[in-house]
Amino acid sequence: MTETSTEIQDEDTARGELVAALREAGIAIHQPTDPPLFTRTPEPAMVPMHWRWDDLEEFLKRLGEVVALSPGSARRTLRLANPGLQYGTTPTFWASIQYILPGEVATAHRHTASAFRFVMQGTGCSTTVEGENYEMNEGDLVLTPNWSWHDHVHEGPEPMIWLDVLDVSLMRSLENVFFDPYETDTQPVGPEPEKSWREYGSGLLRPVGPAPRRTTNPLLVYANEQTLGALERAKGLVADPADDVILEYQDPTSGGPVLPAMSMKAQILRAGFDGVAHRHSGSKVYWVVEGAGTMYVDGQRFDWGKGDFLAVPPWATVRHSNPHGSDARLFRVDDSAVLRALNVYHEEVDGDGATAKAER
Repeated sequence: MTETSTEIQDEDTARGELVAALREAGIAIHQPTDPPLFTRTPEPAMVPMHWRWDDLEEFLKRLGEVVALSPGSARRTLRLANPGLQYGTTPTFWASIQYILPGEVATAHRHTASAFRFVMQGTGCSTTVEGENYEMNEGDLVLTPNWSWHDHVHEGPEPMIWLDVLDVSLMRSLENVFFDPYETDTQPVGPEPEKSWREYGSGLLRPVGPAPRRTTNPLLVYANEQTLGALERAKGLVADPADDVILEYQDPTSGGPVLPAMSMKAQILRAGFDGVAHRHSGSKVYWVVEGAGTMYVDGQRFDWGKGDFLAVPPWATVRHSNPHGSDARLFRVDDSAVLRALNVYHEEVDGDGATAKAER
């Protein structure tokens, strides 16, 4: 027996009436026209992006000429926007380039978003985070854990440029954005201005004796010279088939990522390296510290050079190549940390699932 058109019409009418009644009560059911709740693999709205340094550098100079950095104002930054997203560089974090001129102060405040700075160019700027004060030198990674007071003072002769990354997109999704300005432009420096560096900065040793249970990474700065030394030693290891030489910055007390929602990595693609394709959960952004190479993202080719930025969507297939005669060095940030904490991280090598890692 088959349904008559009258029976189908009656069913559609009844369903429509039910949907309307549920809507009035603040309730919903899945409709045939709704997009699927589950997909076999991620279908991100984010798209691959490539920002060239020649363009960025010119925009930064113009930004410094027309945007003043006044007390209590927002930072002077170029945001790396993704056209596939309403907000941010990736679904969980946003990356921007901060430009600060000699004599300027980026005034003190705090927020629930965790942040870090990776120094790209310049000298003479210092940052104070919760009373600890550090110089910011090229190649340094400087952390601002969430809800930490922080300010930046530039006393050098030339503009300073650094990468700013905050997990503010994640905080917005969680409706958990809080922000406080400090009562003065800068906070006082404490009696031990380099406390965390002196305690944990060696990366090999730490203080002895009982200590309170920590919920955040105590180390605030990762010096460039230590990173370079670690990378040079890692060049003596068997190459990672996808990433060649790659190391993750770590919390010295736990061995985990330096911030709860973001992982930072230092990477070298040696001359002649031609990697295998791979993909994994989460999004990532690269900054080219030096050298040149090629990145293939879901079949798109991006030829990059020094100073360029690249953004890779979640679950996109990536392949690295360095066909040039000298090594290339990359800095990378991704959101694998929060995915691992939720036990939903997944990775595949070769991009086809044939050699998928068991880790999820």
